[in-house]
Amino acid sequence: MLEMATNSTMGMNFGQADFDEDELGGEQFLATSHGRKRLFDKELRCMMYGFGDDKNPYTESVDLVEDLVIEFITEKTHRAMDIGRTRRVRIEDIIFLYRKDLRKYARVKDLLTMNEEFKKARKAFDEIKYVDADVKLK
Repeated sequence: MLEMATNSTMGMNFGQADFDEDELGGEQFLATSHGRKRLFDKELRCMMYGFGDDKNPYTESVDLVEDLVIEFITEKTHRAMDIGRTRRVRIEDIIFLYRKDLRKYARVKDLLTMNEEFKKARKAFDEIKYVDADVKLK
């Protein structure tokens, strides 16, 4: 087990502050020994560091956290699908899941509000870009 952990961290530079794509495999999806692709490797490494872990956490730790995240998302998605009529996940179903957990409910509401604000800002930016393109053509 120790040999496996040592081999998996041989190519990493532990003194570097930033996460380089070369250190993280250079791809968004990293294959594992189990044959599954890792979807959140880079993001989880950054989050773990932000919450006090090492700059380059052990691969096994990141894999464990990712397994827990995927399990959580899968469970909540299945529960949300069971709530709705169409067996599809809708925003209302997710809000319904968290209605009794006030902290998570407030976070869901905040994220949905921010998402709407981003959509409006993106739309306004695209309109300005479109107007600027018309002015340059004339």
